[in-house]
Amino acid sequence: MNVGVVGAGAWGTALAIVSARGGANVVLWSYDGEYKIFDGVTMPENIRVTRDMHDLAECDAWLVVTPAAFFRATIKNAKEFYNNQPIIICTKGAESTTGDFMSEIIRAEMPSVSDFGVLSGPQFAAEVARGVPTGSTLAGSSRVIDYGTKILNKLFISPSDDIIGAEICGVGKNAVALICGYNSVVAGGENERAMIFTRAWNEVMEIGMATGAKMRTFLDLCGIGDLYLSATSETSRNFAGGMAIANGNPPAGTVEGIFAMNGLIRRAKKIGISTPILIEMQQKMKL
Repeated sequence: MNVGVVGAGAWGTALAIVSARGGANVVLWSYDGEYKIFDGVTMPENIRVTRDMHDLAECDAWLVVTPAAFFRATIKNAKEFYNNQPIIICTKGAESTTGDFMSEIIRAEMPSVSDFGVLSGPQFAAEVARGVPTGSTLAGSSRVIDYGTKILNKLFISPSDDIIGAEICGVGKNAVALICGYNSVVAGGENERAMIFTRAWNEVMEIGMATGAKMRTFLDLCGIGDLYLSATSETSRNFAGGMAIANGNPPAGTVEGIFAMNGLIRRAKKIGISTPILIEMQQKMKL
């Protein structure tokens, strides 16, 4: 199988590696021709890095892994090379200017796409690249799940039909992890940290349920699994980003939690959901 991976940051490169190890021939698209190098990990020979989106045209499936801030622009540029491949969205985020989730951007920019899904779960890219056992929720159509489980056969896949639920979990855990990192520095104690963590996640769940998500999804790998991983570890860029903000330093790299926080609040206002904790933390962090 030929697989196109759109985006060559840490997560895109890790997914290219795991797909190649599973037997796929991988085209890894990078806007600048660069890709993430993981210590102690050799890039498989069946990965080809390219800057030309035309190389995606003959792939059997696409994994789209570009950051949320650039997702819409990337999809606009890629759609002329789309040939009815199933698309798996691997970006966890919301567009900060609109509050749109990545699946909504796909629907808006590529209305002809019928088979798409979302991959989300507790996944640190470096560990995936090293082959550490990792599980993920794959939500989408039956064709997406069939292709995805074959491509990502080195991961444990939990199938789901709740696309919007998987997305809200991925967006929400980014924001909550940012909050947890911030409060690990400024909160008065463990009690306060636990209270804010719980109330913030409840607000995420309320937004999700109002948007059509299923409660069961919040208990899956993309929900509590990813929340546990991201909101408790300094390895998480969002947790580390929150710590940096609390210490008066700029966050390192792309911190999706910042875009997620703004996007969630914008979404909540649209649908009439009250989010006092998210708004308070947004103001405290001056996002």
